[in-house]
Amino acid sequence: MKIAEIRELTTSELTERIDTEVSGYNQKRINHTISPLTNSSAIKQQRRTIARIKTELRSRELYNKQQA
Repeated sequence: MKIAEIRELTTSELTERIDTEVSGYNQKRINHTISPLTNSSAIKQQRRTIARIKTELRSRELYNKQQA
């Protein structure tokens, strides 16, 4: 997921998305531990997507504090 796509989502959609991404990431890690994934870089990509979403949520939080 690209940063432009993330910025288009609302805050509530981002919180829902982060929950699904984290659960998917945890499941991939468990599956990779049991039997190696064919594309192990997918774990890295998902971790970075989670970081992008968290960064956008934090920047929105700081922007709202600044406006108040």
